[in-house]
Amino acid sequence: MPAEGLLAASWLLIALPLAGAAVLLLGGRRTDRWGHLLGTATVAAAFALAVACTVQLAGAEDRSADVELFTFISSGELDVTAGLLYDPLSAVFVLLITGVGSLIHVYSIGYMAHDPARRRFFAYLNLFVAAMLLLVLGNSYVALYVGWEGVGLASYLLIAFWYTRPAAATAAKKAFIMNRVGDVGLAIAVFLMFAQLGTTSYAGVHAGVATLAGGTVTAMGLLLLLGACGKSGQFPLQAWLPDAMEGPTPVSALIHAATMVTAGVYLIARSAPIYDQTPTARAVVLAIGAVTLLIGAIAGCAYDDIKKVLAYSTVSQIGYMFLAVGLGPAGYVAGLAHLLAHGFFKAGLFLGAGSVMHAMDDSVDMRRYGGLAKKLPITFVTFGLGYLALIGFPFLSGYFTKDAIIEAALDRDDVWGWVLGGVAVLGAGLTAFYMTRLMLMTFFGRARWEDGVHPHESPSVMTAPMVVLAAGSVFSGALLVSVFPLSGWLEPVFGEPAEAAHVVAPAVVGLVVTVVMLLGVLAAWLFVGRREVPVTAPVRVSPVTRAARNALYADTINESLFMRPGQWLTRALVWFDNRGVDGAVNGLAAGLGGSSSRLGRAQNGFVRTYALGMLGGAVMVAGALLACYTNMTTTHKRISQRSHV
Repeated sequence: MPAEGLLAASWLLIALPLAGAAVLLLGGRRTDRWGHLLGTATVAAAFALAVACTVQLAGAEDRSADVELFTFISSGELDVTAGLLYDPLSAVFVLLITGVGSLIHVYSIGYMAHDPARRRFFAYLNLFVAAMLLLVLGNSYVALYVGWEGVGLASYLLIAFWYTRPAAATAAKKAFIMNRVGDVGLAIAVFLMFAQLGTTSYAGVHAGVATLAGGTVTAMGLLLLLGACGKSGQFPLQAWLPDAMEGPTPVSALIHAATMVTAGVYLIARSAPIYDQTPTARAVVLAIGAVTLLIGAIAGCAYDDIKKVLAYSTVSQIGYMFLAVGLGPAGYVAGLAHLLAHGFFKAGLFLGAGSVMHAMDDSVDMRRYGGLAKKLPITFVTFGLGYLALIGFPFLSGYFTKDAIIEAALDRDDVWGWVLGGVAVLGAGLTAFYMTRLMLMTFFGRARWEDGVHPHESPSVMTAPMVVLAAGSVFSGALLVSVFPLSGWLEPVFGEPAEAAHVVAPAVVGLVVTVVMLLGVLAAWLFVGRREVPVTAPVRVSPVTRAARNALYADTINESLFMRPGQWLTRALVWFDNRGVDGAVNGLAAGLGGSSSRLGRAQNGFVRTYALGMLGGAVMVAGALLACYTNMTTTHKRISQRSHV
């Protein structure tokens, strides 16, 4: 339906943080004193507007509002209108982005208080939020692509915020390049939509996809998946995500919890009508999710960097979401419910990690922590609640949302359903292991920090957002699954949910997952809690641990299969260009230059030389004519003799 009331002004959701970014970037040092306040206020205002728009949307008849802004592209048959679509799916993401984003902005006021470039940092945060809002609010794949690229740019700026550090600059470049690989797939998918259907709007593409050949739809789905894998850090494009930890901790919370990594899940969910037409592409989504789930969980078990453990946890949890949306109608709502719950507890965990770093002089090595529960009581409690939610402790958010995904996988009632369900259960056990290991190494045991470090609790401007996120970690799962079912809210997008014929009773699934989770906790306590944690990581470890420390050699594989062959190809092309193309051109030029130089020497200005040259030329011409005459005479005589005979 056409937008009315507040929904007609939903463009302000994007305009507010975008205006904040513009003021802070263009205002320069004059805005240093209050720039952080402006940046926070714009996102908070966007959140308030998002709540009001969502309330109005809930009262609308069809719960969908189209906002047409202007003609973006008009060229030949391509006509793209810049517009927004505010429906239940986009509303979910808008509330998450602006709500959690506001808390991260507040936290950043304290975390970045002593950074001389704090104003620029808030400008980049505002730019990131604006781009992400455009991504989820656009009413076409072209609008989504513009926001997609804006998110890529802003994430590059944020990861490389401390660009004087070589590691940060390298991580930003790595993220940018690996995201470009995925972006190529998304761009080609958009081209294919226009070529086959003549439109890129969601309504047009989703209405016409059923008329396309199966191979075309499969290609479209796989190309969209490539884009989703790049942005969400899924196999085989997951290697950039842990390295992005080189940015400030609020950036990690923003990228890894509420915004950027969820873009791929949004793309798959928004493209549900496409994937409903191609079982092949949907099966690939399932496989990618299951593989990534295990890769992230295994790698998270071996790292000592607190932020990288949480980063690999994000890789694994996004794998759960991909697995869920790959299940089709049975999993869309479960995947999105886990996405929302994940936004609360993972943002809280990252902000908690930042609070620990703040207390430990920016150290990220958990082997040099220990005994911080008494020194940082608020951080310990809020972080602990996020930890319990993540591992799926009974009746916290992860318990409800993760179990729903496992139930949906088992409900397939085939071999692959059992395989996917088994992988998800195994992932739950591994999650409990690496997160318990993190808790034990950070908050329990004896103090292992260096002399001169004096742990202290963070200021209230940092702990207050952590408390709010901890509350969300506790209650969001029950609210989304039981109290206010997300399935009812998303019904206009995905249709009325079918009554599930559970292969395994939900109570049994919950019991099995809880037992596996507790076994993971017990294993971590046996391996870490009962032993003295060495300050230096052991060198002599098993091949499995060594592989996990190297992220299952993801970087090595990418370098061997793609980077080095690309370098060799580039060097070969450069050599061919220098020696072949340039060599031929330069050789021709040198030949002409040398010939002209030699011929130029004959032009010496002496008349006798020119006369001699003219005489020589005349003699040569006369000689040639005489030879030609003699040859013709001889030939004529031979012909005459033959005719007489």
